[in-house]
Order: sequence, then C-alpha cells, then structure tokens
Amino acid sequence: MSIQNLAYQDEIYDELIDGKIVMMTPRPNINHYQISSNIEKIFSNHLKNKLCRVFADGVDLYLSENDRFIPDGMVVCDRSKIKRRGIYGAPDLVVEVLSPSTARYDRGKKKDAYERAGVREYWIVNPEERSVELYMLENDRYILDNIYRIYPDYELEDMTDEEKAEIVMEFKCGIFSELNIKLEEIFDNMI
Repeated sequence: MSIQNLAYQDEIYDELIDGKIVMMTPRPNINHYQISSNIEKIFSNHLKNKLCRVFADGVDLYLSENDRFIPDGMVVCDRSKIKRRGIYGAPDLVVEVLSPSTARYDRGKKKDAYERAGVREYWIVNPEERSVELYMLENDRYILDNIYRIYPDYELEDMTDEEKAEIVMEFKCGIFSELNIKLEEIFDNMI
C-alpha cells in the first residue's frame, strides 16, 4: 500500500481575472512545473548579484484591483513592488506556461491585463508544441516578437537544408539584451 499526500490531490486555487474569481483546477502537470523551474533557474543565474529578482510559480501577483494572478514566472526589477504576500504592480517580465484549463485566459484576458498594466515582456510557453511566444510592449500594445520552437524529428525530416538552417534555437531576452536563452534549457528534463 502506498502513502499519498492527500492535501494536494484536488487542491483548488483561484485567480481574480477581470474582477471574477476563476478556479484553476486541476493543478498543472510535472512538465509544467519542470518548465517553470527551468526558466526560474535561467533567470536566477543571470540575475545573481543584480537588482532584479525572479519568482517562480506560486507567488501571487496583485496586478490591479480586479486582477490577481499566479503567473508561472516573473521578473521584478522595482523592489518596492515586492511585499510579503506577493508582488504589487506590474512585473518587468511575466511567463505563463500553457495548460489545457488555462490557455484561453493566458492568451486572452490575462494577456490583455498584463498589457494594460505595462508588463514590458510576456512569454507564453507551450509544453506540447515546445514553443515560446515572445511579446514585447511597444507603444502600450503587445507586439509578437517571434515564436521560437523545438521541431520534432518527423517535421525536421520533411524540411530542406535551407529551412533547417533558418530554425532559431536560442533568443535574446527583451529586457536583458545580454541574456541568450536556449530553447533546450527551457524544455530540459521534460517527460
């Protein structure tokens, strides 16, 4: 007989989106957490001994009176926004890792709220596609900078050498131009 921690079996957590409580259940799967952890590690290494701080999944973001989220990752450079209960105000960068139950919010109302609040850089990470959509705030609007993706072998087999040569496997972070991010590091150790 195995012993299970029943406290987390059907844990319900919520976010406040556009003034409405939205239940985010079930909890994300292991790949979701692995990606969040990988991204946190990338930023932690880069930000060591710097002003900005990185926060992984589980930290409340009080974006506005009507929007309280729990992003999968954040970078905050204005330390006055960091309080005991969470982050108050717009982070500099937000990461959302897609789950089937949250994708429509991450691409819709949450993206709109991040844009309105002035979050400078927004990532939507898709574990199934192994892709990162990178949005940059320009003139108070999000502009899709690029979609970076790890292509599966079956797709690579159908590509020409020229098409393969054009695949970008790393990118620069928008708010830290000196930070090169490799897709393989984001999607490392997935099962």
